[in-house]
Amino acid sequence: MATKMELAPLRQWDDFFPGVDRFAKPDFSDLAKWNNRMISNLMYYQTNYFAAALVVFLIVGFLNPFGMFLGGTVVTLVFAGSVWAGENKAFIKSFKRKNPTLFVICVMVTSYFLLSLCGGVMIFIFGITFPLLLIMIHASLRLRNIKNKLENKIEGAGLKKTPMGIIMDLLDQQEEKINKIQDFIESKLKE
Repeated sequence: MATKMELAPLRQWDDFFPGVDRFAKPDFSDLAKWNNRMISNLMYYQTNYFAAALVVFLIVGFLNPFGMFLGGTVVTLVFAGSVWAGENKAFIKSFKRKNPTLFVICVMVTSYFLLSLCGGVMIFIFGITFPLLLIMIHASLRLRNIKNKLENKIEGAGLKKTPMGIIMDLLDQQEEKINKIQDFIESKLKE
């Protein structure tokens, strides 16, 4: 089912950052649950995350435009290469699906190494890695609400497609229940 991509709405500040009662330390012993929380929050608050990252990108880009351009280019090329390798190499695809956080860390470390050869490490750290770190911290700590869960089910069922949904698809990251539903439907369609 082909769907048109749409931009998720910008969430209200009191929903995005409501206070300490809606934040909690994730359960590190249940990595699947933590991963689902992160993916759910990344999908629901994606426009807020993109806006926050854009502000940092613009500030760092204004201070050092060439360094930011170089850093962005290297990270984009490394990410595109990793997505290509994940689609064409079974070992990498399996690794990406089983270890999503480690896969993203590998992409960032590879980008860091390549930028260190060019002398653009500080721009990379402040312009690219710092916003990603803040996003990951928020997505890990923010508890989900009913509206968040409902929006993610709609996206996962393919009824709507957003930029973060496309990125998650490229990283082979979707909520486990959605994968099971899609697998079931695909098996029934093949029969």
